[in-house]
Amino acid sequence: MRSRRDADAGRIGFEHSLLISCAPVRALEAFFDPKALAHWWHVTRSVTTPSPLGVYAIEWEPSSDRDEMLGRLGGVFHGTVIEYQPAREFFVSEAWWHGPDSDPIGPMSLEVSCQMEGADCRLTVCQRGFDENPRWRRYYEVIGRGWLSSLDKLKNFLELHA
Repeated sequence: MRSRRDADAGRIGFEHSLLISCAPVRALEAFFDPKALAHWWHVTRSVTTPSPLGVYAIEWEPSSDRDEMLGRLGGVFHGTVIEYQPAREFFVSEAWWHGPDSDPIGPMSLEVSCQMEGADCRLTVCQRGFDENPRWRRYYEVIGRGWLSSLDKLKNFLELHA
């Protein structure tokens, strides 16, 4: 995981890149297919439209644990797909996370891109957005760990279900 600080915008976020033995089209489709999302990201419901101005909304069951600052995890992440290029990238803007017990966090963006690197696909995931307060910092600490675990599951899912 690489936590990113953009000095010009004063923003922090999450950025991670990994190689997956699959075609880029399959990697991007896994972010829009309800069955794939349920498998690798443990999403319980989703409405994801892979086109400009499409909806990107995913829901997780509330966790049984409580974070001292964020409350229970899970809830809903939603935004608007601004850009979608099959087998290349998509960009979600005006994204918000609504935890089960807390005020929403946002706006933020989610950008996912793929490119061939040799025989593999390099998948890069960036989530950005920030307000200078401890709650935002805690959010990125928690989601950073969650993203790493989920992306490892995505890699295994795509490589095992070729």
